[in-house]
This record gives sequence, structure tokens and C-alpha cells, in this order.
Amino acid sequence: MEAGQDLAARGGDAEGALLLERAAVLSTDSCDRARRLTWAAVMAARGGQLRHAAALVDELTACQVPEDIAPLLAYAVVYADQSHHVDFESSAALLPGALDALAAPGADTFGGLVEQAFFKLLLAAAYTDDPWAWRALHGHRDQVSEAGRLCLQAWTDPRPGTADALLALARDLPADQEAGVAWLLLWTASALDSAEGEVWQRPAGQHGYATQGSVAKAKAHQDFLLGRWDQAQVCLREAEIAEELGYRTNALLFRLAHAHFLAGRGDEAGLREADEAIRPTAARARMRYTLDRLTHLRALAALAHRRHDEAYAHLRELAPPGQPVGGPPWRHALVFDLVAAAVLTGRRGEAQARLDAARAAGSAAISDRHAFLVAAAAALAADDEHAEDAYRTALAVPGAEQWTFDLARLQLAHGSWLRRRHRPGARTVLRAAHHVFDRLQARPWARWCEEELRAAGDPVAAPAAGPSTEPTELTGQELRIARLAATGLTNKEIGRRLQLSPRTVGAHLYKIFPKLGITSRAALAHALDQL
Repeated sequence: MEAGQDLAARGGDAEGALLLERAAVLSTDSCDRARRLTWAAVMAARGGQLRHAAALVDELTACQVPEDIAPLLAYAVVYADQSHHVDFESSAALLPGALDALAAPGADTFGGLVEQAFFKLLLAAAYTDDPWAWRALHGHRDQVSEAGRLCLQAWTDPRPGTADALLALARDLPADQEAGVAWLLLWTASALDSAEGEVWQRPAGQHGYATQGSVAKAKAHQDFLLGRWDQAQVCLREAEIAEELGYRTNALLFRLAHAHFLAGRGDEAGLREADEAIRPTAARARMRYTLDRLTHLRALAALAHRRHDEAYAHLRELAPPGQPVGGPPWRHALVFDLVAAAVLTGRRGEAQARLDAARAAGSAAISDRHAFLVAAAAALAADDEHAEDAYRTALAVPGAEQWTFDLARLQLAHGSWLRRRHRPGARTVLRAAHHVFDRLQARPWARWCEEELRAAGDPVAAPAAGPSTEPTELTGQELRIARLAATGLTNKEIGRRLQLSPRTVGAHLYKIFPKLGITSRAALAHALDQL
């Protein structure tokens, strides 16, 4: 048994499981056989052999398992239920007792099982919103590492500094951190919509499929947020791999990730098909997280097709008016869509109330993306007297350019606002948004831009190819900022060199990008070479 556990500690879960199962067959003592089979089930699950792990768990539940191995068996049962059977009922029933046993003085922790069991309980709570699971997590928070406590905080009460604490913790951990810690860091990063690749790239290549599946899910969400929509089909390939390995919950979540791209593109036929594939299983498992996400995606697709009342109805279902903002960060991130739907349906008072609630809840301090979404919502809700300043403030939020799709939506709103008031710059802003929507294949949004461009007197609806042909050459200050940004300097570093505030640098970059016909910092160097 020691040889199998040593293999697992070095990332060889699948090999360790095979070794322990063979040892179990040779065991003459029933207790030793149960111990080895239990370890084999856990390692097989972590190593990507979940169908086999589930079969071993079924075999074990019919056996008399020694008391000293009970926490490990509970974990194995939950693992099979959560990942293979898409069933979370056993999580709240078995994991609190397992955590109590693992925390007892002198208890065997089974090589980091506390962190892994805590993570599995957190998954169950986040997916189902089971109050018993949440209470159990808070009751055991002092028994886990800083990574466990930070993850629980991120999913229940995200505070200012949570994202910074995550990055600091990830940097301080050894490269070969235990699987449970790696999972907790990835789940925290997912909660915060963190764009810090360091957090979710560090576990790459570690701990078998259990960790690699989590990395792939994190990357899929990153691809959507950061505008890498050419990677959408990867989600479906990952779903097939997960299904083949028996990780049915992962397969469902990869399909949900793919549905985000469909909704963003306004592909309602594809979204309906995805919904039909996901919803029945999620409903049976009472996965409120997944069901609510599907409702949000319906709202996003309705916004793309300008069925604003329908979008408002879906969003109201998720967040009834007057309800305080709270819970996991993804609910805080609804503020942009909530305010957009309220404004577009003539409910400006409600839009302001939604914005006020987000501010009162401290939503902007959760992460960089949340800061941008709150600022973008403020621009949509602003009255005419303050709107221009609000748009500029939102567009100057540090890192705003990385949230490609959300930024393009804000540019569309800004360009439309400028056009309706006969302000200069409308066409430049609308062209920048159209370029992004066209690249993302978000056709309903692109058509909306085209209509606004025609109304602004622009006969060319196609996205700009290369630098703009309008008389929009860079000013001397803009050229200096562009050259510094092309070297990789941040807005703060550029501002320090030029004695400007980071917000002013961001505002200049907002003007620079459409002038050069680009949408990101990464394209700056090439665009400058063409001048």
C-alpha cells in the first residue's frame, strides 16, 4: 500500500490505483482488502479513471469497512457521486462527519484529504446553494489552510483584497503543491473571474485529470472573458473527453462554458440545443448555479437581438428589484446586464437603484473585472449631464481592454449615445466596437453597430482594416503613450514616466486603439510599425 501511495504523491494516481487494486486482490484480511480498495477508488478517480472508481465504490459500499478508513470511504463515495453520477446529496451528509474525523487529535489525514474534502463540500454548496453545506463549511473553516479559507470567502463574502491575496498565495506556494490546494486556488480564481494566468497555469501537468480538468474549465471561462472565442470548440472536445472518462459533471460544465460563446454570439438555436442538453441533468441534481447561469445566458442572447423586455424578465428572475447584492461574485457581475436591461426598457430609476446596490455591496472591489462592470453600468445609468465623464471613467478603468466583449458592448452604447446627441467621435467608437463583434462572430451585435454607423453617416459598415483612413493621426502625447504601452508597461508605469494619472493614460489608450484599428495592447507594436 505504501508503494501505491508514494506513486500518488508524485502525481501517479492512476498507477497507484492499479497497484493497490492488485494488492487488494491478494489480501487475505478483509479489513486490509477494504483499505486498499478504498485507496484505489480515490486514486482512480483523481487519475482520470472515474468509471472504474465508481465501480470500486459500489463494491465497497457492500463491504464492512474499518472505522479508521471511514473518512476516506466517505470522500470516495462523494467523489463518485459528484463527478460521475452528478449527484450532490451525499456531500452534505458525509463530508462534515469526515472533516470532523480528519480534524480529531492524532487522526490520519490521508495525505492532504482535509483540503480535498473541504473543496468537495464547497463545490456542493456552490453548485446547489444548500444551506446545510454552507453552514458545515463555515463550521470547518478553521481546520483548513489559508487557501481553503480564502476560497470560502471568495464564494460567500468577496471583499477588497481577495484577488490580491489569491495571487500572493499562488506565488508563495511550491510548484508541487498538494492537489487539494491546487483545486482551491483554481476555484477561487474562477469565482473572481481572475485574469491572472499565473494562478491557473501553475498546476498545469499536475495531479492527473482531477486537476487538469479544473485547469481546462478555468481556461474555457478565461477564453470567453478575454475574447479568445476562436477556442469555443475546445469546450466541446473537453466535454467529450470528460464523458469518455466518466466525469459527467465536468462534461456538463464544459457544455455550459460553450453555451457562453453561443449566447455572446446571439446563436439562439445553438443555445436552445445546449440548454436542452444541460438543464434536465442540472435540474435533477438541483444545481442552482448551472440553472441560473442558463437563465443569464438567455438574457444575454435576448439583449443581442434587442428583445430588451425579455432580457429584463430573465434578469429580474435572477435578481428581483430591491434585493441586496450578495453571494458569489458571479451574482455581483450581473450589474452590467441588469442596468443595461433596465435602461433599455425605460426603467432608469431601477437602473440607478441596481447600481447603488452594487456600490453598497462593494462589488467593484472584488476584482478588476468587477471594477470595470460597475463602472460600465454607471456609464449606462448616467444622465446626459454626467454621461460623457462616466463613459470616460469606465473606459479608463485599469485593464478594461482585456474584457473584450464587455468593452465592445460599452463602446457600442457610448457610440450610440454620442451619435444621438450629434457629438464628435461616434463613428470612431462604433467602428472599434464593430471590429470586435465582427472578429468574435457576434453577428447581432455587429448588425446593431452597422445600423448605428449608417445613422451616423458612415457608408462603410465593415470593420476597419489597419489604421483608420479618417484624419485621426495620433497626437504627440498619444504616440508617446502608445510606444510605452507597446513595450509592456502598465498604465501606472506609463503615468509615472509621463507624470500622468493611470486613468488619464487609460483614456488616451481608449482613443489610440480605434485610431490604429486595433483592440488590444498586444497589437500595438505591429500597428506602430505600420505608421
